[in-house]
Amino acid sequence: MKITFLYIKGCPNAEPSLNLLKEVLSEKSIDAEIEVKEIASEEDAKEYHFLGSPTIQINGLDIEIERRNDPPVLGCRVYRTEGSYSGVPPRELIVRALNETKKIRALTEEEFDF
Repeated sequence: MKITFLYIKGCPNAEPSLNLLKEVLSEKSIDAEIEVKEIASEEDAKEYHFLGSPTIQINGLDIEIERRNDPPVLGCRVYRTEGSYSGVPPRELIVRALNETKKIRALTEEEFDF
């Protein structure tokens, strides 16, 4: 599992989001390395399909399924929470993305007999 954490310099939500990601990985007993990458330009944003700071990707896919086709943006990111908005992704969103990745991997392994 490849996890990428993307942010822009000075983002006040980067550290709390990265800490939350690490907590969730620990709680789910997932031993995965997190690649932390600062996005510094429009070119970086396009290359990494950056949807705002902070962005978490698992195996190259954004954790927010509904936004995966959105255009890249060099700026702040807002996540929908229950009845509100936050610059930090909701815990449930991270958990859902991790579970989705595990299911895909299990199906692939079953299909191809790894």
